Amino acid sequence: MNRVYALTDACVHFGQSARVVRALSDISLQIHAGERVALVGANGCGKSTLLRLLHGLTQPTSGQVQSEPGLRQAMLFQKPHLMRLSVQANISLGLWLRGTPWGQARAQALTALARVGLSALARRNARQLSGGQQQRVAMARAWALQPQVLLLDEPTASLDPHAKREVESLMEEFASGSATMTLVFASHNLGQVKRLASRVIYLEQGRVLADLPVQDFFGGPLLQQQYPAAHLFVRGELA
Repeated sequence: MNRVYALTDACVHFGQSARVVRALSDISLQIHAGERVALVGANGCGKSTLLRLLHGLTQPTSGQVQSEPGLRQAMLFQKPHLMRLSVQANISLGLWLRGTPWGQARAQALTALARVGLSALARRNARQLSGGQQQRVAMARAWALQPQVLLLDEPTASLDPHAKREVESLMEEFASGSATMTLVFASHNLGQVKRLASRVIYLEQGRVLADLPVQDFFGGPLLQQQYPAAHLFVRGELA
């Protein structure tokens, strides 16, 4: 299985001297093509920072972050960043910035909208859509770029149950539609993690305290015996 990311003792610190915030400390891990990796932990544990580090939006203070040369990746945020343009134009622009001719980009945008069931909204102002529809537009924009890795930061946290199911379904379809697409997503929804992940990384205060296959993270004695903090988190008993 091809490796897409390798982190070695990666640290991310913000601020200076006495006010320094250690967002991530000594992170060493590898992520391989085709994995579905869920990042879990309490607010402020470092999930979002780790995603931004993988995507290159944040640089390590120390340590190394390596990715496969030429890796195509896209990132979705909890609240999509959509411009005050039509839905179709929001998707077309991303393709155009990647070098696709404008006419071809518009055609590919329509294909992407059909992929997420939003063809009828192509000419609507993207900012006038519901939260669930906006997230699906963001999913279409990412899918149109044909990424090898899709990074998602709490993609369903602010959505109603119906919209959550729709976005989850798209995440599942995107990952299943390509044998090598890799998902890395942060989530507080442990049910969602059970449904979508193949591997779970538990973070606490910027450190990885558990990294397990999903079946071991949610079942059996291994978690309780070797990773007590993660076990308490799963049980909802962390202070």
